[in-house]
Parts: sequence; C-alpha cells; structure tokens
Amino acid sequence: MWGGTDIHVGLYRSDDDDIAEASRRTVERMADKLELTADTDIIDIGAGYGGSARFLARTYGCKVTCLNLSEVENERNREMNREAGLDHLITVVDGSFEDIPVQDNGFDVVWSQDALLHSGDRGRVLEEVMRVMRTGGHFVFTDPMATDNASPEALRPILDRLHLDTMGTPGFYDREAKRLGLNKVEFDDLSPQLPAHYGRVLAETESREHELEGKISKEYLERMKTGLRNWVNGGKSGDLAWGILHYRG
Repeated sequence: MWGGTDIHVGLYRSDDDDIAEASRRTVERMADKLELTADTDIIDIGAGYGGSARFLARTYGCKVTCLNLSEVENERNREMNREAGLDHLITVVDGSFEDIPVQDNGFDVVWSQDALLHSGDRGRVLEEVMRVMRTGGHFVFTDPMATDNASPEALRPILDRLHLDTMGTPGFYDREAKRLGLNKVEFDDLSPQLPAHYGRVLAETESREHELEGKISKEYLERMKTGLRNWVNGGKSGDLAWGILHYRG
C-alpha cells in the first residue's frame, strides 16, 4: 500500500502516480544535492526497510549504515540486502537516533526520511547527528512538520494519532542547527507533496480493502484511513510543511 520498501513521502506528477515511483523520486532528488562517490560514508537514521540505502549503494557504490529501532524491519532489511548482493556495502544497526551507537566523526553524510517526527527529543537527535558527522559533512533529511504559524487545533488530530505532543517546524530545525554550528544550505520546500502522498496512500488503501479482509481488523483499517485523511486535510489547510532540509557542518 505504501510503496514497498520506500515508506516515505514521494514526489508526484499526477493524482494516479505510482507510490513506489514517487517515493524513489524523493531519494533521487535528495541524492542529487550531494556529490556522492564510492568513498562516501552515509548513515541513514530511521532507515526503515532500507530502500534508500540500497538505491544509494547500488547507484554510487558508497557504504551505508542503516540505523533503525525496529528489529523486525532491520531483519527484513538485511535479507533484502543479501538478495540484492549489496550486503557488503550496507550495514544494519539496531538502535535509536537519540543515542546513535557508532563512533564520533564517522560519516560524510547523515541522511533521514520522515523519521524525526517520531522523536520526543529532536534537539537530542540533532546533537547526535553533529557528533557522528565529519567536519564539512552534510545532513540531508525530510520530515513532516508543522508550519511555523500552524494552528494548534488543526494539529491536534495528527499529534493524537501519532502519540506526540509536538512536531518540528522549519524554524525549529534552523534554530537547532544554528545552536549546534550547522550551516543551512537550503530548505527545498515541497509542502504540496505531503497531502498528495497521503491522498494517494488513502486512495490505494480504499481501492484494495478487499485484499486486507481477514488480515487486519476493520477497526484498525478505519483508524488508518482517518489518520490519512487528517494528514491530507492538514496539508491542504497550510498547517503542515514538508520538504528536503540540507545543512552542512
């Protein structure tokens, strides 16, 4: 339903665009902002099933470390890396991005896609990013955010669904980056893609509900669709932001 192994917001060209293809366009656009080679060391924090890591390793020959909290997702990631013949380039690590279990100054690029919103201490995450990134390194990431002037009432259904008290904002990330000595390269504002993505996932879910009968409960499915509608409404109302944030050490 969500596009395979790239479970993040995609870049859409039409209302019926393939979710997996749109998700891959996000990875490609992020990678185009960097000068990646076989000598580049990348860590993907909140890596999910590792779709981005496999694209980066396959395309550029670079080494990628996938950090992720879910052991189930990590084992599937390792399995797919072996199947793709990329396990010599990709290392999968169990752990939290609030306490990254790797050495200081080990990576040229810290990469993340739509994961930081799940943290209860995003400032701590950025401190860890700064610690593991080499001097002159790049931090490139996407994150579903609130706009800097978002209505708290509009955000409440989304926050409740995710069991969160707050969301990041573009201004928050700029302030934290400045505090830590990270220089802003750009915010590639792609906010209209957020409701487009969740709208596509909602449409795909509704069109394939028959496939889910007996696999998940009706109650779970209805909660999922309600959550997706909240994202669509929040994006269309102008209370949510999304795009590619790029900072340099």
